[in-house]
Amino acid sequence: MKIAGTDILYFAYGSNMSVKRIISRIPSAAFIDTARLQGHQLGFHKVGRDGSGKCDIEHTGEAGHVVLGVLFKLLAADKQTLDRIEGLGCGYEHKQVIVHSSRGNSYTANTYYATDIDGSLSPFHWYKTHVLKGACEHQLPSDYIRMIETVSAIHDPDSDRHNTELAIYR
Repeated sequence: MKIAGTDILYFAYGSNMSVKRIISRIPSAAFIDTARLQGHQLGFHKVGRDGSGKCDIEHTGEAGHVVLGVLFKLLAADKQTLDRIEGLGCGYEHKQVIVHSSRGNSYTANTYYATDIDGSLSPFHWYKTHVLKGACEHQLPSDYIRMIETVSAIHDPDSDRHNTELAIYR
């Protein structure tokens, strides 16, 4: 896929792996490939604005640590919208990373990492559902999906938010 000068690459590893989720937020998002980010681990310890745990990529530098995700192309004009949605400056910061696609290509992509973390947090069920839907939709390896499935999730006391979040899958 050709990347124009007005496009950016975005590596999604959490809820935005779900195409329905990312398209509902950034309609210009176009799937490129699945990808892996080495030297990082996936965590659900980012403090969300709703008080629950959200995904994070923790840099470990260990060659055996890998985060799997999805590479999307976005219009550069949509980066500001994505920054706002992701909470840039409010618990997430962005960085460029080198990811390796399933087709063997390497890309420099934009992504987010948590600056406000709390290892005692758990994600809400609806958030974990977004992450799992994206992982399954893009056929990430079964052991990686099982790892996500083992993450403890909690009930969201805001049932309207729960229903709204999952409405895109109906």
